[in-house]
Amino acid sequence: MSVLVNKASKIIVQGFTGSEGTFHATQMIEYGTNVVGGVTPGKGGQTHLDKPVFNSVAEAVEKVGADTSIIFVPPAFAADAIMEAAEAGIKVIITITEGIPVNDMTKAFQYVKAQGATLIGPNCPGVITPGEAKVGIMPGFVFKKGSVGIVSKSGTLTYEASDQVVSEGLGISTAIGIGGDPIIGTTTKDAVELFMNDPETTCIVMIGEIGGQLEADAAKWIKATGNKKPVIGFIAGETAPKGRTMGHAGAIVGGSEDTAEAKKRIMRECGIHVVDSPAQIGAKVAEVMS
Repeated sequence: MSVLVNKASKIIVQGFTGSEGTFHATQMIEYGTNVVGGVTPGKGGQTHLDKPVFNSVAEAVEKVGADTSIIFVPPAFAADAIMEAAEAGIKVIITITEGIPVNDMTKAFQYVKAQGATLIGPNCPGVITPGEAKVGIMPGFVFKKGSVGIVSKSGTLTYEASDQVVSEGLGISTAIGIGGDPIIGTTTKDAVELFMNDPETTCIVMIGEIGGQLEADAAKWIKATGNKKPVIGFIAGETAPKGRTMGHAGAIVGGSEDTAEAKKRIMRECGIHVVDSPAQIGAKVAEVMS
């Protein structure tokens, strides 16, 4: 029972034959991920990376029983790709594409929800359950199997946190990069809830950034449900100027509540072990778990 993806997940790649899809699908297959095929409209019936190519997600579900999809489709068509996956019955949809128009994403978000599927991203590094499945663009070698769950808005900080946790002699149950766009499918709270309910996860690292309410919502939920597992928190962007979009489209400070300072205060009040620098994440996890 692992979170979102495992060795039994049957994964298809939407945008399979494009350069991004090909490059990352190759890495995923080399990692040992169970990639069962891919979708490129108009190229159905061909073989790519020794896997079958289908014209539609519905065909991939019917022929190879796909249940998980990773999307490398250009921004203009990505929302349609997300909705196509949800309509075909895919349960976990991981969207790597960055820069999907907000209007499109609003529609896709509602549609996925109505279908009861789980959407990770967009603009995210994906999900990895070490030793079982890497459904994303993260460097697999950084992650070793263990019991620390990571949820993060930043790809780079996900890898950094994992590297530190592994350096402390510990490991990762699953790492979820939720993405940095204004509209994302799975929130920090959603991901934390998955880890709280996962018997293989004993400790959670929650990495957020300025802008929005995601981390505050998660912190309040953690406290309200009784702090069942220790959570280590970090917020990026402390020195960012107000009103400026930083790196991620969602990282823009509006009100006084979405500064790094305010978020850290709320997290501390909710019983989360907050660190002030990403360099302290590994040591704090080791301390809390010892």
